[in-house]
Amino acid sequence: WPEILAGIKEVGILEMDIYLRGTRLMMILEAPADLDLEAAMTRLATLPRQQEWEDYMSIFQVAAPGASSAEKWQPMERVFHLYD
Repeated sequence: WPEILAGIKEVGILEMDIYLRGTRLMMILEAPADLDLEAAMTRLATLPRQQEWEDYMSIFQVAAPGASSAEKWQPMERVFHLYD
C-alpha cells in the first residue's frame, strides 16, 4: 500500500508505529509540535486509496466499514514516561 505510506508523510506525520494485541491497536506517531492533527487526519481521509485502507483495517478493529481514521483513532493522554 505505497499510497498509504506516501499519504501519511504528505500530511506531515514524521514517524508512526502501530501495535496489535487481539482487536486492540495502539498507534504512536511523531509529528512536528505545530501539526494540526485533526486537519492532517481530515486531509489524509481524502487521499487515494485511504478509505479502502480504512475499510481493510476495520477487520482488525472494532469499527464499522466506512469509518474514517479520525473516528477510529482517538488521542490518548500519556500518564507515564520513564525518562521524564
